[in-house]
Amino acid sequence: MKQKHYKNQPSSIKLPHDGNKVAALMESGRVDEIVAEYKRTILNRIDDEYNKNTKFSNKVADQIAQFGGSWKFINIFGIILFIWMLFNTLALTKSFHFDEPPFILLNLCLSFLAAFQAPIIMMSQNRQAARDKNESIVNFAINYRAEEEVDDMQGHLHRIEEDEIKRFEYLENELKTVKKLLLSIESEIKKSK
Repeated sequence: MKQKHYKNQPSSIKLPHDGNKVAALMESGRVDEIVAEYKRTILNRIDDEYNKNTKFSNKVADQIAQFGGSWKFINIFGIILFIWMLFNTLALTKSFHFDEPPFILLNLCLSFLAAFQAPIIMMSQNRQAARDKNESIVNFAINYRAEEEVDDMQGHLHRIEEDEIKRFEYLENELKTVKKLLLSIESEIKKSK
């Protein structure tokens, strides 16, 4: 089986050159390891490219979006809101109230947070969508290569099958010829008796 070399194939992955090694790898489950390593290498390259081309401000936006979309943020924010409202409504802290009901300052802070958090999350999502698009292109390329390999193997198997059918037909014709010869010899022997 001829080894195919593709552009940007990682040098750390050594693919076998003959069919016996391929069969041995398939039996041992190593082919899955090779495919997984190849995909991991490609994804690492995408990550490196992404990190290299991402500005500091975009990385900050990603971190804010990651934190803003977590349970940790929801829990901390819920606790802060609860403490804010409790502090500003208790009679014990009446002299320290800075935002009594209807909590106008709290509404202003929430509006400010929403006004800045939404675009930051959208920026992060846009970059993630572009990254997902790149990953889907890589996955398509890998799947396309795998499909080509499967087609090559199927073609090879069909050629082997055709060769075996031709060999079988040849042997069948030879057996018929031998049978005719044996029958003619047998008839000659009977005539000579």
